[in-house]
Amino acid sequence: MKTPKEKSLEFSKNLLFALIAALLIKSFLIETSRVPTGSMETTIKVGDFLFVNKFIYGSSSPRNIPFTDISLPFFTLPAIKEPEKGEIVVFEYPGDRDDLSSKAITNYVKRCIATPGDTIQIINKVVFINGQESPIPTHIQYSKPYPTQAGVNHPYIFPKGSGWNEDNYGPYVIPKEGDVIDLNIENIEWWRTIIDREFGKKVVVRRSGKVFIDDKEVRSYKIQKDYYFMMGDNRDNSADSRFWGLVSRDLIIGEALMIYWSWNPKYSFAEIFKLVGSTRISRIAKIVH
Repeated sequence: MKTPKEKSLEFSKNLLFALIAALLIKSFLIETSRVPTGSMETTIKVGDFLFVNKFIYGSSSPRNIPFTDISLPFFTLPAIKEPEKGEIVVFEYPGDRDDLSSKAITNYVKRCIATPGDTIQIINKVVFINGQESPIPTHIQYSKPYPTQAGVNHPYIFPKGSGWNEDNYGPYVIPKEGDVIDLNIENIEWWRTIIDREFGKKVVVRRSGKVFIDDKEVRSYKIQKDYYFMMGDNRDNSADSRFWGLVSRDLIIGEALMIYWSWNPKYSFAEIFKLVGSTRISRIAKIVH
């Protein structure tokens, strides 16, 4: 018969092994993610909790200290495949259009619309990729009855100074690793944020009618990463790549796999009985696509 000390030691070992196993699973296999906004309604609803397939795009070690916005150096394992058009992707928010990075570490869930090298164009809300109409998601929805006309400039659209709006956009070629882009005083605002982010600091400067990167005059720049264009299925109520820009490959965490829990987010934990009572049973174990 084991002594209390031996039982305590065995319990501690089992708990440690369980924590290590949970950490490994969360780090390299399955991530969990809560849906905070309605940009993917009704494909994914606010209050849904997702399992995220991490290993399919290449598992990574922890990217930040849990429950903090403190980033950690991380490594990524080889991917089984690359993100494809039409897949629902979970990624780390890169930050607002003109910001070097996000002010907080936040995971977003959107549909991948265009991949590196693709040309995207939106004509009266209809998305075209490489000249062909993009497949329409099953639960796509709009709240505005009419599109904003082409030629109406919304200054908050990506890229800066494009003259486009969210309903009539492009054509825009998604940059890929190795692309060499010509730079000049007229187009540098299109590329400023991408270049600054690849350097990890603000390096782009316009001076005396010339473009400088890291204090060196340049006329071209070689793209260092692959990029993706993300949009929500709730097209008129989605803050996505049309507004804040592209998602670099290293920020992609995984593919949304399944809803493992769902309840009405209007209730708080202070209203625990109402919250539990609002559980949406029909959405539990639902595969998302």
